[in-house]
Amino acid sequence: MRRISRLTRAAVGVASLALAATACGGTSSESDSGDEGTKDDKGLAIAYDIGGKGDQSFNDAAYAGLEQAKKEYGYKTADIEPTEGETNADKEQRLSSLAKQGYDPVIGVGFAYAPAMKAVAEKYPDTTFGIVDSVVDAKNVASLVFAENEASYLAGVAAAKATKTRTVGFVGGVDIPLIHKFEAGYEQGVKDTDPKVKVVSQYLTQTAEDGGFSSPDKGRAAAEGQIEKKADVVYQAAGLSGQGVIEAAAKAKVWAIGVDSDQYKQEALAAYKDHILTSALKDIDGAVFALAKSVEDGKPLTGTHTFDLKSDGVGLSDSNPKYAEVPNLTDAVAKAKEGIITGAIKVKTE
Repeated sequence: MRRISRLTRAAVGVASLALAATACGGTSSESDSGDEGTKDDKGLAIAYDIGGKGDQSFNDAAYAGLEQAKKEYGYKTADIEPTEGETNADKEQRLSSLAKQGYDPVIGVGFAYAPAMKAVAEKYPDTTFGIVDSVVDAKNVASLVFAENEASYLAGVAAAKATKTRTVGFVGGVDIPLIHKFEAGYEQGVKDTDPKVKVVSQYLTQTAEDGGFSSPDKGRAAAEGQIEKKADVVYQAAGLSGQGVIEAAAKAKVWAIGVDSDQYKQEALAAYKDHILTSALKDIDGAVFALAKSVEDGKPLTGTHTFDLKSDGVGLSDSNPKYAEVPNLTDAVAKAKEGIITGAIKVKTE
């Protein structure tokens, strides 16, 4: 059997506990060519959130989980892009099409799929569905949610230790509760580490339809504005728009903090990686694979499954060698992680 990473093993373990309650019609790119095949040889399918594949972050993490399932089980997979200005009806059609073709499980990557998934799950009771970053109450849906605030707290600790100007920035893609969790944890981590550090925050748009998660130019402009205000560390939770934040930070020779995936390791961001101090991680790929594994094992997961620091479902990367060179950063992050896991530190969500 293919070796599973520590984070993925943890995700599978958490998923197995079944912790209940605790972004039309884009073009499908099937992982195997040809239209032949029966329902029995079709497995995991994912429908992307705004920004689509290639965001080097949220959606690409889900794709990594799909790729692992494909290699592990040797079945057909599918991944479908969103389209600009799509409606809930478009999302329903996309999910229904995948279920009708026999893919199982079918995962909507992002909170925007919640209304559509609720409707489609009722029409296809024999198909297991999954949704990332939202909760859908249905017998055949697994809701895969994360403690983003906990990983963001650690990012805040790192920012407070790395800043020399005592000003750090936060760029959120869209002004919504999910992204508020990132900001809340980050600001708390900064202030708990050094109350004298100022946090400058900005949201790119009020709605996802306005491009908050899919416009690198907006992210670049926001980061440049914060850097002008002396921010020398900028954390982004902005999907594809975050690439602009990272580019601006690298150009100004200050630190960027990535999100969801280890963005230091993303090939498309290689030109900027020396300025990516760390990334707040969400084991989306592990969660996606865990759901696929449960279906393959004949024991489909349903209900709400929370991936947090204690389960290694979220965390902070240390891939950049310069991370260890920041005085006291490694020890401070380790201490904060322990505090969160034991409950000594309660991380805010808003």
